Amino acid sequence: MTVVASYIYRAGKRAEELPITSDPFEADDGNFAWIGLTEPTINEMASLGKMFGLHPLAMEDALNGKQVPKVDIYGDQLFVIVKTAHLDGDKIAYGETCVFMGKHHLISVRQGSARSHKQLRKQLEQSPNLLEHGPDYVLHGIIDFVVDGYLPMVETMEDKVLEMEKHVLTSFLDRKQVKHLFGMRRQVIRFHRVLGPMSEVAGKLSHLDLPCIDENAKPFFKDVLDHVRRADAMVASLQDVITSVFEAANLLEQQRQGAITRQLAAWAAILSVPTAIAGVYGMNFENIPELKTEYGYYVVLAVIATLCTVLYYRFKKTGWL
Repeated sequence: MTVVASYIYRAGKRAEELPITSDPFEADDGNFAWIGLTEPTINEMASLGKMFGLHPLAMEDALNGKQVPKVDIYGDQLFVIVKTAHLDGDKIAYGETCVFMGKHHLISVRQGSARSHKQLRKQLEQSPNLLEHGPDYVLHGIIDFVVDGYLPMVETMEDKVLEMEKHVLTSFLDRKQVKHLFGMRRQVIRFHRVLGPMSEVAGKLSHLDLPCIDENAKPFFKDVLDHVRRADAMVASLQDVITSVFEAANLLEQQRQGAITRQLAAWAAILSVPTAIAGVYGMNFENIPELKTEYGYYVVLAVIATLCTVLYYRFKKTGWL
């Protein structure tokens, strides 16, 4: 079975376990069922569909596992999809949590999510005064749990980029590091696309009049919206940091290439002196002035050494060597 937990709650407290059958579920006022599943089978979803009157399209989306975050209304029930994300090495792995919510039930379906809801359920059960208000507070808890998982992931990626930024200032980025940085940039851009629909989901739950959402629960969803916006701002900042690393690496590379070019030009100018003088006296003519001078060879060497030394110190003074 893929059912992780299935319980009935009365007055905000866990009452008894609820078996999954095909019989319609009936609940009194103040009671609701909270069922948690992970990667359910088609038969299990079909049983839940009969038990709680779930819409076929919503069940199809829940089994798909590749939907975008959204809020759908089916009669007096809500169907919400949120996107989970966690770091798998240097890549962001995505999952999905679908929530079917009615007046007396809430069913969460996890697909590819690495974080279990056991701790969340335990935390909510410690606050029966909130849990007794109904499934909408559980929905808030699930979405808040998912969004809170974004922030540590973004902070970890930001630390990696800042560490690479330090490396850029001291040495060259090799091919592997450049590919890694480009890969991280793609991951961040893709994650930024996820945060847009997530913001829309939180915005709808906090501002629109939706079935099963109590007016008193909307401030909680506004808090989730603030968390999504904070994550979105962090991701935008991370994109700027990655861009700055590329720009810094490019500028430093240009600076290093310029320094090498100046050094080569300076040495070429210095070497051009003996080359020019030796070229003149290397011509195959018989009548060349000073050709018969007794100390002409040593004088020419001295002139070459003097000129090269003068050029060397001039280039050294200007910072070209």
